[in-house]
Amino acid sequence: MNTQTVYEFPLNERIRVLMRLEQLFQQLDHFMNGSTIFDKRAAVSTLLDILMIFSRNDLKSELLKELDRHSTTLTQIANNQGVDIEKLEKILYELKTISNKLYDTSGRIGVGVMDSDLFQSISQRNSIPGGTCSFDLPAFHFWLEQDHSIQQQDLERWTQPLADIRIAIKLTLNFIRQSSIPTQEIASSGFFQLALDKSQPFQLLIVAIESTLPYFAEISGGKHRFSIRFMSPSSDNNRPSQVADDITFLLTRCIF
Repeated sequence: MNTQTVYEFPLNERIRVLMRLEQLFQQLDHFMNGSTIFDKRAAVSTLLDILMIFSRNDLKSELLKELDRHSTTLTQIANNQGVDIEKLEKILYELKTISNKLYDTSGRIGVGVMDSDLFQSISQRNSIPGGTCSFDLPAFHFWLEQDHSIQQQDLERWTQPLADIRIAIKLTLNFIRQSSIPTQEIASSGFFQLALDKSQPFQLLIVAIESTLPYFAEISGGKHRFSIRFMSPSSDNNRPSQVADDITFLLTRCIF
């Protein structure tokens, strides 16, 4: 049983986008496994959000740079004492395999899905509250009324072009999250602030506190300095407020 609540805070735009995609892919899995019309509606809406992010960012080249950097770093430590060579070689193989697949992918990710008439019509209406009702999009309504197996086949076909880059995102974020060891810190009167070493490429902050504490962590900052405020949740009549207690927490400054 997990006894900690974890808060993550990206320190640059690239990691911020990858974490948003990670969450959207998790939502997509959840809704694709559902069997109701509203599950399928939510799955298509989530897929559109994912495709929209890909249309605005050249994530393939960014991820290839990250994967190459990880491979170089891991190769450099191969001869260090205590390194599990078998495990290292397996990781390097995974990195090389997914890098080669991304290199072989031509054009923007998911562009073929967005070119379909159905997705273009849904995309145009999706930003309007209630804009994808049956009377607005009869073609979408027809699809939603199809047999579950047909819908599942379509969803798997639409998401298949995203499979490789999703693996690359998972590998990249896992490396970053596991790159540093957490330290125990104390937030005096609910506040903690720290300057980051400018010579180190910090990418992500991870804050973990006991789940039994009735507080949440509010993190702000950038690549040079950050602050953490532990806040009491809002009630019907009050806004969130910084706690007066000293809070012990775990802090991970991810640098990989």
